[in-house]
This record gives sequence, structure tokens and C-alpha cells, in this order.
Amino acid sequence: MFGFLKKKKEAKVFNNNLYAVATGEIIPIDKVSDPVFSQKMMGDGFAVIPTSGDIHAPVSGKVLSIFPTKHALGLKMDNGLEVLLHMGVDTVELNGAPFNILVSEGDTISAETVVAKVDLDALKASDKHNDMIVVITNMDALAEYTLTKTGVVAAGEVVGQATAKA
Repeated sequence: MFGFLKKKKEAKVFNNNLYAVATGEIIPIDKVSDPVFSQKMMGDGFAVIPTSGDIHAPVSGKVLSIFPTKHALGLKMDNGLEVLLHMGVDTVELNGAPFNILVSEGDTISAETVVAKVDLDALKASDKHNDMIVVITNMDALAEYTLTKTGVVAAGEVVGQATAKA
């Protein structure tokens, strides 16, 4: 009867930003040294070749899972897209040794969140590539993905967007 008592439905505005996970050089996913990622078998995304072992969250959202070998994190953006942060190439074999995970499952994260510290020297000594790979894994829910930055980046810098289907 009285329209002023009804709550207006507001469209949710999501943070669709993708962030550099480390200071270093950002590369498109097709340049990653692992064919599973470079051929986009896991999904689309990017990687950062880090100059520092401080690894930041690539998205705003929540931590869904932490792999037992500490080399990867499953994340969920506020818009529903699922993201894999895979630290290094073939690093599952290292059984977590060079990784110190600083978040827990269920934690809320943002670009400022340092999710892990990685011993880059240990990766090099193990003859492993240090690509910090960010992949959108539920591509069926993706409306649009853009990588807006390449070259040198600072940790936490906006490097692209991933928009979910409505």
C-alpha cells in the first residue's frame, strides 16, 4: 500500500578486479612454462614471475581450500568466480617445503592480504619455475576476462578484471 515502506532492491556491485600476486613481471597464461596452464586446460588467467616471495591474494573474496602440499590455494571471488593460485611449476613434489601459508580456509581476503611467503631460492635450488599462476577455474560462469597489464607490476596492483555471468 505504501511504497516508501518497501525496501528497494539494489543491484549488487561486485569487485571484479584481479590483482598482481607479487612484485615482478606479469605474463599472460599462454606464456607460463607448464603446458597444462599455458594451453588453458585449467582455465584462463595470468602469472607473475616474482622478485619477492611475499604472495598476495589475486582477488577479493574467500579462501575455499589450501592444498595439503601448500603449493596452491582455491579462492572464490565475491562475484562467484573460482580462482586457483598455483605457486610455482611442478611444486607439488616439494611437499610444502618452500611455502609458508598465512591464511586459513574461510578467511576473507583482498589485494592487501599476504596469503603466503615463498622461499624463491629454495624453488630455484629445486630447479622449479617460480611462476605464480592465477587461473579462473569455473570458466562456464565467466562472462568476461581481460588482462589489462603486462610487464613489471607491484604486488596488489590491478592487472585485469573477471566478470561473472548474471
